[in-house]
Amino acid sequence: MSTTTRVPLRTGKQAPSASEGSKRKRRGSLTLTLLTALVGLYALVPLGWLVINATKTQDGLFTSFGLWFDHGHFALWDNLRGTFTYDHGIYLRWLGNTLIYVVVGAGGATLLCVLAGYGLSKFEFVGKRTVFVVVLGAVAVPPSALAVPTFLMFSRLGLTNTPWAVIIPSLICPFGLYLMWTFTTQAIPDEMLEAARMDGASEMRTLFRISIPLLAPGIVTTVLFSMVVTMNNYLLPLIMLKNPDWYPLTVGLNAWNAQATTAGGQAVFNLVITGSLIMIVLLLAAFLTLQRYWQTGLAAGSVKE
Repeated sequence: MSTTTRVPLRTGKQAPSASEGSKRKRRGSLTLTLLTALVGLYALVPLGWLVINATKTQDGLFTSFGLWFDHGHFALWDNLRGTFTYDHGIYLRWLGNTLIYVVVGAGGATLLCVLAGYGLSKFEFVGKRTVFVVVLGAVAVPPSALAVPTFLMFSRLGLTNTPWAVIIPSLICPFGLYLMWTFTTQAIPDEMLEAARMDGASEMRTLFRISIPLLAPGIVTTVLFSMVVTMNNYLLPLIMLKNPDWYPLTVGLNAWNAQATTAGGQAVFNLVITGSLIMIVLLLAAFLTLQRYWQTGLAAGSVKE
């Protein structure tokens, strides 16, 4: 009885061995790690430069290496004191204005985004598709393109050179609305809302007792985004405000910088750097305070499949 030995045919490329796959995975991980390190370095170098130079005197900014401390001189506390006392303490006024614009403008924008996003996500009405197209179109329009038309409109209303000229435009946040719209669709199951309505809960009670806790990650994201946009807003306050007493920090620090570069002007570069550092520290504090609310998957398992 003859036995037949079958020889496997080699067609195409052989599958990579386990060792080859492991080597490719390590190379990919190494490449990804290097790219991440480069991006992190690119983001942290300017912040490090700001922290280091905030500890230098006015002369030390131009006589020492930019990414290293000035030997023998640690002027951080003097710079902080000078920032808060220069020009009769105008920095404190600018800081207060910025906080007002952030609390009222960014807070109001977040509230409107949450209510509008929830309504657009969970209710059906005529023209919903049109609203969706308008929101997407508004996201694509840069704010700088609307600065001049907004100034002309507010000038007709007599609101220029007032805080409302900065607060009211800050209430409109198309990206935040789109974010809350899409997040609400994924985070709140329709079955949960139907169950609440069957139990006799009103729409307002369903919104504030059931939906809002589930929307916490999206709300925090919208708050932080609106806060950063409001604090970094420069062009709109620049064209809307003439009185320095209503300047936010962005416009005020730029005015100091322009003063320092003007012929015969007093050099205040160290105060500009220190004031910018204070502004960034406030943003970091807001991120660290709100990060505990940045959780996902709160509704996971709440609906039985």
